[in-house]
Amino acid sequence: MTTALAQLVSKKFNISGDFISAEPYGNGHINDTFALVFNQGGTIVRYIMQRINGNIFKNQAELMENIVNVTKHLREKAEERGVKDVSKRVLTLVQTPNGEYSAYDQDGSVWRCYIFIEASRSCDIIETQNQAFEAAKAFGAFQRDLMDYNGPRLFETIPMFHHTRNRFATLQKAIQEDIKNRAASVKNEINFALSHENLVNSLLTLQEKGVIPERITHNDTKLNNVLLDNKTDEGICVLDLDTVMPGLSLYDFGDMVRTATNPAAEDELDLSKVVVQVPMFEAIAKGYLEGTAGTLLPVERDNLVTSGKLLTFECGIRFLTDYLQGDTYFKIKREAHNLDRCRTQFALVKSLEEHEERLMGFVSTLT
Repeated sequence: MTTALAQLVSKKFNISGDFISAEPYGNGHINDTFALVFNQGGTIVRYIMQRINGNIFKNQAELMENIVNVTKHLREKAEERGVKDVSKRVLTLVQTPNGEYSAYDQDGSVWRCYIFIEASRSCDIIETQNQAFEAAKAFGAFQRDLMDYNGPRLFETIPMFHHTRNRFATLQKAIQEDIKNRAASVKNEINFALSHENLVNSLLTLQEKGVIPERITHNDTKLNNVLLDNKTDEGICVLDLDTVMPGLSLYDFGDMVRTATNPAAEDELDLSKVVVQVPMFEAIAKGYLEGTAGTLLPVERDNLVTSGKLLTFECGIRFLTDYLQGDTYFKIKREAHNLDRCRTQFALVKSLEEHEERLMGFVSTLT
C-alpha cells in the first residue's frame, strides 16, 4: 500500500486545498489507515482516510450504511444536549462530490474519509486509572445514546462476531484440520482452550432465555478506540465503528476489561507481566456505569466480571485459530505473532480467575 495511492483516492472526496502528504497512521490490525495533510488557504488541515479490508468486511456498503446511521443519531443526541463541539465528539464522514460516503480505487477497494480530530490521542496501553475511567465512560455513553436509536436495523457487518460458541467451534475445526501442521507445537494452548469450554455459553444462555436484551453495541471496545483530550484526558470520541451492530452490552464491557486491565502489550513475550490490575478494573467499572447512567439491567451488572473473562478468552481463541489457519485474519509482524497474542490473552484469563472474588465484591458496591 503506497502513499501515492492514498493521494490519488483523496481526490475522490470533497477535500479542498493543496495536498501536502499522506502517511500511514495508527496500529490497526485490519484496515489500511492514512493521515492526509492539506493546506487550505494557509491553514493546515488533516483527514483520516481508510481502505476497508474487503477480506474481513464482505459487505462494505452495509458497513458504511451502519456508520452513517449511527453517527447521524449520535450527532442529533449531542445537539439535543447543546454540545458545542459536536465534530470533536462524533466522527464526521467526508462525502464524495455525488453525496456518497465512500469511494473506490482502481482495484475496486472501498475507501472512506473522516475529519481528523485534533488535540486528542488514543492510548494503546492505558497508563492511568483516570484514562481507563474516561475511556470506559465514553463507551458507556456511546451505548446509552444508541438505546433510543430508531433508524433502520443495523446490519451484522461480521455475522456472529461475538458468538462465542461459534468461535469455539471454529477453533475446534482448525485444530482438527491443522492445515499448517502447527497443532502439535501448541498443545498447551489448545488444552487451555478446551478446558475452558464452560465459559463459552455463559452469556449466550442468558440471551437465549431473554434475560439479557439485545442492544446496539460497539463490539470492539479496545480502549485505544476512544480519543482522549490532550489537555484533560477526557474521553471525547469513540472510533472504529466497523463492528457497531446488534449485540450484548456485556461484550463491550468485557473487551474493555481485556484491554484496560492488562499492563503488558497485546503481544508481550514475558507472560509474568500479564496480570489483571485491580485498580484499572475498578476504574473502568466506575466509568462504564457512569456512562450508561443507570440504563443497564441488574443481570447485566451482575455479569460484568464474567464478561471480562469471556471476552479475553474469546480473543485468545481467535488468535489461536488464526495461527492454526495460517494467519489469514490478523496482520502479523513475525511468524508466531498470533500465538504470542493468544498466550497473553490466556494468561490474563488465568489472572482474572485468580482475582474473580475480589472483582465481583467491588462491583457489588457500585450503585
